[in-house]
Amino acid sequence: MRVVAKIGSSSLTDALGVIQRNAIAKLCDEAAALRAAGHEVLIVTSGAVSSGVAALGLPSRPTDMPTLQALAAAGQPRLMEVYGAELARHGLVPAQALMVPNDFMNRRQYLHARQTLVRLLELGCVPVINENDAIANDEIRFGDNDRIAALLSHLVSADVLVLLTDTPGLYTADPRTDPTATLITDVHADDPLLSVNASGSGTNRGSGGMASKLAAARIASWSGVRTVIARSGQDSVLQRAVAGDAGLGTTFHPHDRRLSARKLWIAFAAAAEGVLTVDDGARNALVNRGVSLLPAGVVSVVGDFDEGDNVDIAASDGTVFARGMVTMSAETARSVAGKRTSDLPSEVTPEIVHRDDLVILP
Repeated sequence: MRVVAKIGSSSLTDALGVIQRNAIAKLCDEAAALRAAGHEVLIVTSGAVSSGVAALGLPSRPTDMPTLQALAAAGQPRLMEVYGAELARHGLVPAQALMVPNDFMNRRQYLHARQTLVRLLELGCVPVINENDAIANDEIRFGDNDRIAALLSHLVSADVLVLLTDTPGLYTADPRTDPTATLITDVHADDPLLSVNASGSGTNRGSGGMASKLAAARIASWSGVRTVIARSGQDSVLQRAVAGDAGLGTTFHPHDRRLSARKLWIAFAAAAEGVLTVDDGARNALVNRGVSLLPAGVVSVVGDFDEGDNVDIAASDGTVFARGMVTMSAETARSVAGKRTSDLPSEVTPEIVHRDDLVILP
């Protein structure tokens, strides 16, 4: 099997943000065991910013973007140093890869990234992947390492994605505040739980949380990849996840519908910057005929978005049924909403959302 294992800052660092070497050692031990059993392993790791906080002796994690990016640059080498030493105990060579969303959105970058990572696996390396936080913007703010791990699973055609965290899995409610909360062991592709609204970051050391893990599970499910959310401290957690241990965490089963990496990003990984409400005729055409969204079908435009941003597409009753990447700004969209193609100014593209950048949501 080809396995992607993602571990977050809260599982890698203590309350002060200092790397817990024993946590990385355990992860590397289990990755080595999988390798010895004939599996391929890629590790997606958080912890660069937290490592930078500890390295520079700061009393707490800052919140401003320039400092976060500087801390990521300072912390990433320290993080890789630990991975290198722990994998070396097993005779394994780590290979660092820093990625950003464009690596999945741009077709050429996507193919190049896939070629590189697959070749690293062929050479016997263990790719250790992180976001390129030192130069990225939204990635740090939204905590997208979970999403990066899911998109990576699509990129390398993984068999299973394991999201390691500090909780046993997905609960019916927040177990920290609700004593009746119970662990959900299985979520199927058509289960409404895939649309559940979970809380954000669970600790101040990481930027993810259950919400981002659910988004990642949606991406992986629609990539045909089985996903497991489990507590990182459990014994042999990676081996049990690969084996399909029914008693381990929460398993999200793969969907039989597959989306491209670009559409996965549009549908589940990127934030919506606005809402386009369409009439019933446009909704029927989008859902049943797979066409582009034209200005004539747009009833209202909400939000302040630019060309290339993602927007939700809603029916007249307010139900969001699709998401897409717009070809124009909100200002332009408002000026052409309801107009027929023949009435559009010559400089305006005839589609507000092209069908290649449109996803009908489950």
